Amino acid sequence: MLFLTNKMRTRILSLIYFAIGILFIILHCMQLTPAAFVSKVLIILPLIVMLALNLRNIWTREQTIMFAGLFFSWTGDVLLEIPGGGEAIFMAGLGGFLISLVLYAVVFFSAPGKNEVFHSRFYLLIPVLLYGLAMGLYLNDYLGDMRLPVFVYETAMITMLAGAVSRIGRVNQTSYVMVLAGAILFIISDSVLAVNKFVQPVSLSTLTIMGTYIAAQWLITTGYIRQFTMRVV
Repeated sequence: MLFLTNKMRTRILSLIYFAIGILFIILHCMQLTPAAFVSKVLIILPLIVMLALNLRNIWTREQTIMFAGLFFSWTGDVLLEIPGGGEAIFMAGLGGFLISLVLYAVVFFSAPGKNEVFHSRFYLLIPVLLYGLAMGLYLNDYLGDMRLPVFVYETAMITMLAGAVSRIGRVNQTSYVMVLAGAILFIISDSVLAVNKFVQPVSLSTLTIMGTYIAAQWLITTGYIRQFTMRVV
């Protein structure tokens, strides 16, 4: 694949990524647990390869953090899909995604230039904060002993979204919109997961949770790459 252009490599890896994601959803809905687990293990790997290939000549500390964010997302994917995993495995998977969200937030806040959101555009964060507050209040009565870890996770989630918002004016518009859309979809995925697990079953939960999650990770990764080159896809 090294002899291909960045554009061709990214398109091929994107097709592989979405194909694996769709395959996982189908296998999971058919309750083919072993096969679904294998496909879940493979989902994030094309994005890791995509990031490494596209940015290999301009690698920085922030890109290493982004790479680590994808890695911990992969860890969370694997742990949450382990057949028969109990509460401890769920907490470990939640921990993987928690670290991933924190690392994404660090990368987003590290975009070059003046952070206008913290100076003249704080109003852009109001919807983010209101959503976090509303979601916390909605889940509060259903969490029991999970209240603290879920609220810590939600804080990281809202911080990640705030980081995506804060990139405005500091990166090109395509990169900004893609990463922001990915961050929003990531939060939608996690919110539906929380409602489905702690409140009540959600219709078509696997399709909704995984569909938004798969789109989110692709948008975040390719949007981040586009911060450095507009010819990636």
